[in-house]
Amino acid sequence: MISLREINEDNFDDIIRMKRPPEEKYVASNSYSLAQAWLYRENGDVFPYAVYWDEEPVGFLLLEEDTEARWLCIWRLMFPEEQTCKGYGQKTVGLVLERARSHPEKYDRVICECDPKNRRVLHVCEKMGFVPTGEISHGAVELEYRLK
Repeated sequence: MISLREINEDNFDDIIRMKRPPEEKYVASNSYSLAQAWLYRENGDVFPYAVYWDEEPVGFLLLEEDTEARWLCIWRLMFPEEQTCKGYGQKTVGLVLERARSHPEKYDRVICECDPKNRRVLHVCEKMGFVPTGEISHGAVELEYRLK
């Protein structure tokens, strides 16, 4: 079963070691993403997670929230090559949608930002019902899933 867990001393090295192929320049490394989470920690709106399948760490997720704008954002979603095409991405996005739906007082939509060349994330999000908003931020396209 898929689950999200805090990154701690027990799984930190596993998450840092996860990599995408070097030719995929459009996915930030997990160490860079964790550094960004630390940088923005004072805001209290960026949340890094290890993605687990049962007891095995299989991926990384970085969420950002804006309760004023009422959205939860999938800022980063990364699975190493050996963990792709197993349905983990779709299951993880499903968990994010579930989390957002369980807080209707906080969120009206879930956003995913990704590089337009990242066909895997685009495919998963479109399959889950996300639609492009037409917005581009720092070269990333924005897709959204309306909860209401």
